[in-house]
Amino acid sequence: MPTFIRRLDHPAGSPVRLAVKDIIDVAGVPTTSGSRVLAEGAAPAPGDAACLAGSRAAGAAVVGKTNLHELAFGVSGVNPWFGTPVNPLDPRLVPGGSSSGSAVAVATGEADVALGTDTGGSNRIPAACCGVVGLKTTRGRVSLEGVAPLAPSLDTVGPLAAEVSGCVKGMALLEPGFSVDGCEPAATVGRVRLPAESWIDEAIDSALRSWASAAGAKVVDTTLVGWDAATHAAMTILSFEAWQTHGALWRSHGQELSPDVARRLELASFLEPEEAAAAWEAGRDWARELEAVFASVDLLALPVLAAAPPTLDDAARLGDIRYAAPFNLAGVPALSMPIRSRTRLPASLQLAGPAGSEERILVTAGGVEAAAR
Repeated sequence: MPTFIRRLDHPAGSPVRLAVKDIIDVAGVPTTSGSRVLAEGAAPAPGDAACLAGSRAAGAAVVGKTNLHELAFGVSGVNPWFGTPVNPLDPRLVPGGSSSGSAVAVATGEADVALGTDTGGSNRIPAACCGVVGLKTTRGRVSLEGVAPLAPSLDTVGPLAAEVSGCVKGMALLEPGFSVDGCEPAATVGRVRLPAESWIDEAIDSALRSWASAAGAKVVDTTLVGWDAATHAAMTILSFEAWQTHGALWRSHGQELSPDVARRLELASFLEPEEAAAAWEAGRDWARELEAVFASVDLLALPVLAAAPPTLDDAARLGDIRYAAPFNLAGVPALSMPIRSRTRLPASLQLAGPAGSEERILVTAGGVEAAAR
């Protein structure tokens, strides 16, 4: 299966088998960003990305460079050059992107932890599609040195794993000394109700009720007035910066890029700096709204996807059912985790908190995971 662009030899008995998205430098291995054009001229990376220092010190074994949506500029995970990672829940469904291979690697047990990047949902969306846990970290918490950029002001690195405990382990690899010991779970969670299919809302509400009862916590309905405006602003900035990053590549090799990626870059080329500036102004309004909300609730709870992952022949629809990018705009952490539902597929619960609240998100997620089993 095309989960990995390149598998790597590794010693047996390593404490952690680590898969690394092929947008993150691994010493001695070319970084392709999932692009045939870039792969053809890619030299071996002279060193590891800074975010791998903790993994090396902990003795983690890098088992391979994982596949992704080309240039990390897409949410379906479909890659015509290296193949599309197979969704382990149903091979007819998209794996989600852009960190498709990282999600599939941990879902199939080929890695204990995977590293991905999240610029507009790229860890959380494939986690939701494949039934695993994916964390978007606080902007700036994990170094981006040695990580190929997409939209630098939104890019983040974070872990994926089959269970919450694996993401805790992943954060300790990214940030030596990271621990959730002694961290209190959320006392109050704000339930945000965005349009979603009934089975998803039912699954999330049931899981939160079970957790709140066991933890002695409260779940209260919370409204995010600026969500839609924040979504538009985030995607404007993402597209504007993606053009700054990859516009030259599109001009020289546009016909050799994935059709969807080439089209997105073409559309991005028409964005003006004034539009990006207006989007950042909207982003400041959004950050102020979230700050006010987090004064009354510890975390927010909402879906990652409003419906089941689409089939491969309807992959573009995934962009219409995702709830992710506003948290990138605000720079705050957010986690996707699977929740058992009345259908054959899990629902995706997203927990988001203020900047630097990864520990509380993970402790709370672990409690939800345990209570909802």
